[in-house]
Amino acid sequence: MKEIDELVLPDDVRYAKDHEWARSEGDVIRCGISDYAQNQLGDIVFVELPEVGGAFSRGDPFGTVESVKAVVELYMPMGGEVVAANEALAGSPGLVNEHPYGEGWMIRIKPSDPGELDLLLSKAAYLEMLRGIA
Repeated sequence: MKEIDELVLPDDVRYAKDHEWARSEGDVIRCGISDYAQNQLGDIVFVELPEVGGAFSRGDPFGTVESVKAVVELYMPMGGEVVAANEALAGSPGLVNEHPYGEGWMIRIKPSDPGELDLLLSKAAYLEMLRGIA
């Protein structure tokens, strides 16, 4: 397990308290789970993602991640419509462990309220929260 100071936490994403992240890419938001989350889960063996076209509110469960340790629900960091799901994860769920902010992304959404991005934690605030957990 990584120490908090060893975690990869990009500056260009915002973080939810449930350990999902959101990155603005024009008029869509790319989402996944943080390096902390994948590190805590261990080897990820299965990812269940929603259908394209599904609409969710902020905080709604949208899928699950199964690792050798546990099965956990994924929660929407922002409300919106799913416009893409990372189909590569069906055959290679370990991408979430290897590249949580790159090839291991989970969904892209068209946000119902782009301002919700500002409600998420900055890197500094997320790190502060993690230090309180550890």
